Amino acid sequence: MGDGNQGQLFTDAAVGAPSYDEADSDAFGYRGPTACAAAGITYRQLDYWARTGLVAPSVRTATGSGTQRLYSFRDILVLKVVKRLLDTGVSLQNIRKAVDHLRTRGVKELSNITLLSDGATVYECTSAEEVVDLLAGGQGVFGIAVSGALRELSGELAELPAERLDGGPVQADDELSARRRRRATA
Repeated sequence: MGDGNQGQLFTDAAVGAPSYDEADSDAFGYRGPTACAAAGITYRQLDYWARTGLVAPSVRTATGSGTQRLYSFRDILVLKVVKRLLDTGVSLQNIRKAVDHLRTRGVKELSNITLLSDGATVYECTSAEEVVDLLAGGQGVFGIAVSGALRELSGELAELPAERLDGGPVQADDELSARRRRRATA
């Protein structure tokens, strides 16, 4: 695939992108209802996708009655992309194939991807040339810039509660956590 320069497709991809530290992402997570609110899905969808392995929580899985799944920022970003693909009519089977490719990527890598689809197949593009080639071949009908979903998600999660694995308050040094701390002390 291309050189990974998404800025050619979406010039604002790097501007305003949230500061996100993946190294700290396994220290805290978001409960199911928060993940649902941020991704725009129902709890039933979230539960089904977790049970079938489409998008499983990477911070903590449910280990029995009364335990809470915890989703990372990246998990919720993938949930949001899955929701957008479903809304455009892509089958869950084809979404599973796309998610398998996204699953191993970090947040920074995901923010450089544009997904295009003709409604049946999902294509991953990382450069303007790839998008042009795909469109010239008549393949793409709609696109999802993951960087846009990432910015939206950062804003939404700033207003929603996170939970640390050790039970303490979330004190990461990213923009999202700073907003939470300001809101809590106001």
